[in-house]
Amino acid sequence: MQALVSEQFEKPFVLKEIDKPTPKDHEVLIQIKSAGLNPLDLKIKNGQAAHAKVTLPAVPGIDMSGIVIETGKNVEGLKKGDEVFGMVGGIGGHQGTLAEYITADAEHISLKPKNISFQEASAVPLIFITAWEALVDKINVQPGQTILIHGGAGGVGHMAVQIAAAMGAEVYTTVSPDHFERVKNYGATPIDYTAIPVDQYVNEYTAGIGFDAIVDTIGNSVLDDSFIAVKKYTGHVVSILGWGNHNLAPLSFRNATYSGVFTLYPLLSGEGKKHHGDILKAASQLFETGKLKVQLHHQSYTLDQIETAYELLEDRKASGKIVITVS
Repeated sequence: MQALVSEQFEKPFVLKEIDKPTPKDHEVLIQIKSAGLNPLDLKIKNGQAAHAKVTLPAVPGIDMSGIVIETGKNVEGLKKGDEVFGMVGGIGGHQGTLAEYITADAEHISLKPKNISFQEASAVPLIFITAWEALVDKINVQPGQTILIHGGAGGVGHMAVQIAAAMGAEVYTTVSPDHFERVKNYGATPIDYTAIPVDQYVNEYTAGIGFDAIVDTIGNSVLDDSFIAVKKYTGHVVSILGWGNHNLAPLSFRNATYSGVFTLYPLLSGEGKKHHGDILKAASQLFETGKLKVQLHHQSYTLDQIETAYELLEDRKASGKIVITVS
């Protein structure tokens, strides 16, 4: 099969022929139709993601959608011809999704939503799973809660806004003014982080008491801001980029709590794959009931255009998620 191979960090990928994988027990073989790119893919390409445990040479790519063409033994719930999507490779020694075929644990993936394209489906897994783990697994979002999502126009952010809104929360998000209309359509009240300081928007939107919960998708100083914007006693802050050194004193003095999300864990450890599959089933339900949509870049790319796609990812000028059409 054809696959892109990373042979050296910070160097272009090589398109070459490699062996097609064979499904083991509980696995399916998938013909990949589309692969989604994430900022993590760029970090891996540049050798800046030690936590992803990638050893070269390796086939890159984390997210995909495709068609099941073969099942291994003891596979339940999936059959040949099923259209599926998932976050299945590219880290921890697993073959990545920038290839014509891939194997995956059947319980780790889900049937693709019937009302979206393969390109749309391939853009969803990592960002939706991350947002769901933050809002549902960590926060346990409830109707009527005030939820602040930092970066609601980004990949994880726009999934988080829609999940929280679908669950009946009162959603706010920090974005630049050019993204106001988009996040309003997702169900959130936009906050112009370029013009309004933290204490001002806390006073304006929560009468000074703070938000019930905050999802930080940005990290750095935005996480520090979250510690002073969350409600006292019962507030909870979740970050998907809680790296570096942060002063926890403001959070502690509010008697609030913090947790992080590390979406790569099931692929790295082999534990929790079924939970990710179940989360993607929830994504399918939200898509099929009209409560979720994914923002794609206006142009898709092919395997032989991969360097152009990565340049766009690095320049951060894409209008939405970047996808690679494989077949």
